[in-house]
Amino acid sequence: MGERSGGLVQGTLDMLILKTLALEPMHGYGIAQRIEQISHGVFHVNPGSLFPAFRRLERAGWIKPLWKPTENNRRAKYYSLSDRGRKQLKSEAEEWSRQSAAISRILEAC
Repeated sequence: MGERSGGLVQGTLDMLILKTLALEPMHGYGIAQRIEQISHGVFHVNPGSLFPAFRRLERAGWIKPLWKPTENNRRAKYYSLSDRGRKQLKSEAEEWSRQSAAISRILEAC
C-alpha cells in the first residue's frame, strides 16, 4: 500500500491544504493546526512536509503568498487559494470521493 507520512495517506496533503485555504487565508502554523483540529487529532502535519508542499503549490499557481502581521503582531507568510487552486481542489475532491467510494465497496464485499 502507499507510504504514510505524519498520519496522512500519501498524496492527500496538497488537497487538505487547498481545502483549508478555501475557508480563509492562513499562515503555515495555522494551516497545520486547522487540519489537526478538523480531523480531531487524527492528522498531524509536520513542518518538514508542510513547507515543501507550500513551495510545490506556489509553483503550480494554486496558492498565493502574502506577508502580513499575525495576531500577536509578528510578520508571517499567509497563503490564499488562487482561482486555479479552487479548480484543482474541486478536481482532487471529486477524484478522492470516487476512489474512497470504490475502496468502501471493495471492503464491504470482501
